[in-house]
This record gives sequence, C-alpha cells and structure tokens, in this order.
Amino acid sequence: MASFYAMRKKPYMAAILLLLGLLFSPEHTGAQSLGVCYGGKGNANNLPPESEAVSLCTTNNIGRIRIYSPYTEILQVLRDSNIDLIVGVPNDRIQALANPSAASDWVQRNIKDYSSNVKFKYIAVGNEVNPTSETAQFVLTAMQNIYKAITDAGLQNQIKVSTAVDTNLLGVFDPPSTGAFSDNARLFIEPIIGFLVNNGAPLLANIYPYFRVKYNNQPVPYALFTAPEVVVHDGQLEYRNLFDALMDAMYSALEKTNGGSLEIVVSESGWPSAGGAVETIENAGTYYRNLINHVKGGTPKRPAKAIETYLFALFDENLKTEEIERHFGLFYPSKQPKYNVSFS
Repeated sequence: MASFYAMRKKPYMAAILLLLGLLFSPEHTGAQSLGVCYGGKGNANNLPPESEAVSLCTTNNIGRIRIYSPYTEILQVLRDSNIDLIVGVPNDRIQALANPSAASDWVQRNIKDYSSNVKFKYIAVGNEVNPTSETAQFVLTAMQNIYKAITDAGLQNQIKVSTAVDTNLLGVFDPPSTGAFSDNARLFIEPIIGFLVNNGAPLLANIYPYFRVKYNNQPVPYALFTAPEVVVHDGQLEYRNLFDALMDAMYSALEKTNGGSLEIVVSESGWPSAGGAVETIENAGTYYRNLINHVKGGTPKRPAKAIETYLFALFDENLKTEEIERHFGLFYPSKQPKYNVSFS
C-alpha cells in the first residue's frame, strides 16, 4: 500500500515542485526585472575598472545593466556575463545615425561584433530628448535606420529598438486617467509610438517621483511609498504612491495616442542622497528599498506584473555638473554600498 500511495503522490509532488519553481523563479518574483544604470567613462574620474563594476553587479544579483554609450572596455567585460544590456545612443550622435550608412556601421561595430556573447536587450536611441530641440527631428529616422541594421544582422528578434523619454512629455498627469502628452510632445512622440507598436518594442521611460517633489511640491511620503493612506482617488483606482501615478499617467497618455498595447520599461528611477533638504541618505535609502519591493508587482492600471526597472545609478558620479546629480549612486566609488538594500 505504501508503494502504491507513493506512486500516486509522485505526479502531485512533481506538479507542486514545478509550481513552487515558477512562483519563486527570478522572473516571477521580479528579481530579474531589476537592473542598474551605469554611466561609466565621462561621468566620473574615480570609479573602479569596468570589470569590477560588472563583478559588483553579479555579486549583488543584479542581472541587467543600462549603459548610455557603447565602448570597448565595457562591452568586452560583458561578454559571457549573462547580464541583459540596454545600450544607449547618445543624444549628440542621433543626427549622424539618421544616415543609413552611419547607422549600419554603428550597429556593426557596437552590436553585431559582440552579439554572439553579449546579451543585448534594447537599444535606446537618445535619452530624454527635448521635443522642441534640434535633435528631436532625427530620433525616429535614427531608430528606423538602426532597426533596419539590426534586422539585416538577423538580430531583430533578440534586440528591440526604442528611445528613453521622461514624464515632462506629459502635459497632464493628475489624476492618472487624464494623463496626456503636451501638444509639443505629441508631434514628437506619436510617430515613435507607431514605430514601437509596429515592432513590438516597449517605451523606455525615466520615472522620478523625486523630481516631482523637488519641482512640483508633491508630498515626500507619497513619493517614498510611505503615505499612510490613499492620496489620489481616480475612479475605481487608488494611488498611495507617486511612482504608480506617474506610470499610469504615461499609460493613459499612450492609450490616447494609439499606444495602449505598449509596455513601459522604467529605464531610470532614483533618489539623490545629498544636495538639498529632501536629498538625504535616509530618504534615498527608503526610496530604493521600497521601489525594489514595489516593482515586483504592477500598477493599479496594469496590475500583477513585474515592472522592468533600472535603478539610477550604480555609482556616485563626481563629474556631473549639478550637485544633486552627483549623489544618485547605490554604491560609493569604493564599491561600498551606500544603503542596506537587497537586489533580489
């Protein structure tokens, strides 16, 4: 009898083990949805070598990195690292890549030559390009040219081409259901949204509750995920934190511009630890800890799905021009952690 019950229990045990494996897999728990932004060369003169930066990520279970410009030292180190990578096209290179030949050459040198053992995930053509700037008119063409070069290289199923925007594109964001792009932004972003929809790519968005506290007088607890009660009632949806409100305002704006099918990847989010009254170690640590836990789930508008999020930034960067911009690091340049934070 014992062996009979054991035989009957085996399928159930296998099913239970499989279910537990799914529930606690990195993807389900959100661990693999978490990455960091790494400025590297040009933003600081006191950082450890790229090899040590990548090793620091691996040691801390950080499985994704965003870089803002490709260069040999970082790409070489990322070979066989199993780290998912966002590669940026700097804003000052966008106009040049509106030339198809230049875009093809850029993809060959920076992507294809490394694609056999670097896990490229997205190419971000520009970061927070101002819709009224001279550069804005070239963003979509550069994206199209890079996508064609990626396709010619047979990498279109592995790598998605997008651009990173910020919430300043929103003319309205409160309450989130009224979220809409400003008139200037619509002229810029609508054709890009069409490109993303057609190619199954997400929109990359830099989501910073901190800046809404700094410049729009939003309450600090609302931004730090510590508000004791609902702050914004929006129809049937309730908002206890500003991160969700900004995300869902962006989703509402996308829905109003035929982009309702798009997913938003949070390509930056962070809080500085010095430089002003709300820029403290305590506030920054609270923000990062709560954000890491929060993005394992979704937003009120898009619930129950981990939000792919990149924390800004890996290190403090001492060459940034604005004081607060120098203090977003999760780690000091010595590689010592600034906060008691778990990335898994």
